[in-house]
Amino acid sequence: MSARNTKQAPDGGWGWVIVVASFMGQLLAYGSPQSVGVLYPEWLNTFQDSKGMTALVGSLVSGVGLIASPICSACVVNFGARPVTIFSGVMVSGGLMLSAFAPNVQFLIFSYGIVVGLGCGLVYAATVTITCQYFDKRRGLALGIITTGTSIGGFLYATVQNEFIALFGLDGCLLLIGCFALNIIACAGLMRPLHLPAYYLKQRAALAEKTEEKVLEKSPVVEDPIKKNQSVNILITGETKERKSLVSYAALVRLVKKKQKKYSEYLHSTAELLQNRVFLATCVSLFAYCLGAYTPLLFLEDLAQSEGLISGISTIPLVSIMSIAAGVGKLLLGVMMDVRWMNSIFLYVFTLLGTGVVLLIIPITKNYAGLRVISALLGFFSGNWSVIPYVTTKVVGMDRLTEAYGILMFFGGFSIMLGPPVAGWIYDWMNSYDLAFYFSGSFVLLGGAGLFLAAVCCRNNNQEETGTPDTECINDYDKVATVA
Repeated sequence: MSARNTKQAPDGGWGWVIVVASFMGQLLAYGSPQSVGVLYPEWLNTFQDSKGMTALVGSLVSGVGLIASPICSACVVNFGARPVTIFSGVMVSGGLMLSAFAPNVQFLIFSYGIVVGLGCGLVYAATVTITCQYFDKRRGLALGIITTGTSIGGFLYATVQNEFIALFGLDGCLLLIGCFALNIIACAGLMRPLHLPAYYLKQRAALAEKTEEKVLEKSPVVEDPIKKNQSVNILITGETKERKSLVSYAALVRLVKKKQKKYSEYLHSTAELLQNRVFLATCVSLFAYCLGAYTPLLFLEDLAQSEGLISGISTIPLVSIMSIAAGVGKLLLGVMMDVRWMNSIFLYVFTLLGTGVVLLIIPITKNYAGLRVISALLGFFSGNWSVIPYVTTKVVGMDRLTEAYGILMFFGGFSIMLGPPVAGWIYDWMNSYDLAFYFSGSFVLLGGAGLFLAAVCCRNNNQEETGTPDTECINDYDKVATVA
C-alpha cells in the first residue's frame, strides 16, 4: 500500500476547504427537501390530488436517504467522496428539474421523492466521510459545522422558494432550484482525496496479480526442432488451462459461501441486538418519533392557510423557523452531552416527550404567532438527532455502535416515509388536521414513555447486580461524533 493511503489526518490546512465545500454541498442538496412544506400547498393546488398521496412526495425525500444510507456509505468507501458527490449533484439537480415537468403526483414521487432523496443520501455520506478523513482532533467541530448546512439550507430555501413561486411559478422555482443544485459538482471539485478508495486499491491489486501470473506462465523460449516436443507442450498448456478453470470455479464457490456466511452472521448479530430490551425500545421510540414529528414539516403551512390564520405564505415561513431552531437544537443538545452528569437516554426521552406535548397543542392553537412558537419548539427538539449516537453507545457499547446505528436509521427512514402520508389520509377521511396531530403526538408520547420505562428498569437491574450507579459508557467521543 502506498504512503498516500496511510497519510494522517492534517486537522487543518486543506481540511477547512473540505469543511466549506461539504457545508455548501449539504446546504445545496438539503435546502429544498428541508423546506418541502412550502412546495406542498402548491402541489395540492396544481394537481388536485389527495393530501395523503401528495404527502408521500415529501416523506420519501427524507426517508429514502436514511434507508439507503448503508448503500450510500458503501459507494463512498469504494469509489471515493469526489465521484460520489459529482454523481449525487447530477441526481439532485436532475430530480428537481424533472419535477418541474411533472404531469402528476406519481411522477413527483419518483423524480422528487426517490431521485432527490437518494442524491441527498449520497451527498451526506460523501461529505461526512471525507471530513472525517481530514480531521481527527477537531473532528467534532468540523462535523458540527458541515451538518448545520442542512438547517441553514432549510431556513434559506423556504424563503427563496416562496419568492421564486411568486415570481416564476412552481415550475420556474423548481428549475431554478435545480440549477442551484448543480453547484454541488463544483463543491466536489474541492474534495481532494486523502486516501485511495477501496475500488482503486482492488483494481490495482488485481492488475498486479494478473501481471504476476502472466510472468509465471511464460515458459523459456527453447528452439526444439522435434515436433513431438511441441505437441507435448501444447497438451501441457491445454491441461494447465483446464486446471485454471477448475480452480477459478472452486474460488467462485468459496466466495459465494463466504458471502453467505457473512450475511448469516450479520442477521444473527442483528437478532442479538434486538434482544436488548433498551435497544429495542430505542428503535420503537425512534419509529414512533419519526412517525409523528415529520408531520408538521409538511402540514403546518397548509394548516395555517386552511384555517385562515394567514393568507398565502409568510415572508419567513414556519418551516424556516423550524430549520433554524433545529440547527440551534443540534448545537445546544450536543453541548449538553459534554456535561459529565448528563444522561443521554433521559435527555433524549425529554425531547421525545416535549415533541409529543407540542404536537398535541397544535389543534388548539388558533393564531399564527402560536404556530411560530410551536415551530420553534418542534425544531429545537428535532435537534435530538445529535443525541442518538450517544444514546446508542450507552445502550450497546462502542464496539457495536455503527451496526446498531444503521438499524436505527432503517427504523427512522421507514417511519418518515409512512408518517406524513398517514396524516394526510386521516385529513382526507376527517377533513380536519386535528385527529392527525392528536395521532402524531400520541405516538411520540408513547414512544418516549416506553423508552423511559425500559431505561429505568434496566438501570435498576444494573444497580441491583453491581451495587453501583449506572454511568455513561462513552469512552471514545470521536467515534460517536463521527457516526453523528
